[in-house]
Amino acid sequence: MPPARGDHDARRRDVSRAVWRVLATRGFGGLTLRAVAAEMQASTGLLTHYFPTKQDLLRTALEVLDQRNQERPRRVAPAEGLAALRAALVDVLPLDPDSAAENRIWVSSWDVALADPELAAAHAERYRRSRLRLTEHVAAAVRRGEVPAGTAVEDLAAAAQAFVLGLVVQALFAPGEFPPERQVALLDGWLAGVAAPGVTWDS
Repeated sequence: MPPARGDHDARRRDVSRAVWRVLATRGFGGLTLRAVAAEMQASTGLLTHYFPTKQDLLRTALEVLDQRNQERPRRVAPAEGLAALRAALVDVLPLDPDSAAENRIWVSSWDVALADPELAAAHAERYRRSRLRLTEHVAAAVRRGEVPAGTAVEDLAAAAQAFVLGLVVQALFAPGEFPPERQVALLDGWLAGVAAPGVTWDS
């Protein structure tokens, strides 16, 4: 008799939590069926029911990362426009141990995703959704006169995403050179460079 649906869903949650723990301690390079099974104190045979192939395991790992990213608390901006854009970008930075660990996992996932067209497409879609959210903030900034009229909204959102991801990489590799306060200062300097003359925003 197959397990009840509730039991199956509970087991999948257990598997997802085990996948996250392996990612947090070993990164994508250490993500294997054997490692997840050991984390769960289960057999690899049990896990093949959930992950028939290595790609299934990697796909689930990326889904777990995405879900955790969506569920974590976000900063509340004091206003829309540049303040909201700033809050969204600050949320990406590795400013504390938890966000640094999550960013290390994301960065380690890039190599895995680039080697597989299906996983690469899923990653591209995640970053596209992120750019759409940033585009909304940029568009609001244009309406509020915080960014010069005529600004290419989608291009500025893409530039903002590229800037913050580049800052993430530098902070992960050289945390001593890029402590949290410097990360935030660099981001504020970038925002000041794209803002209309004389514009300030609450931070």
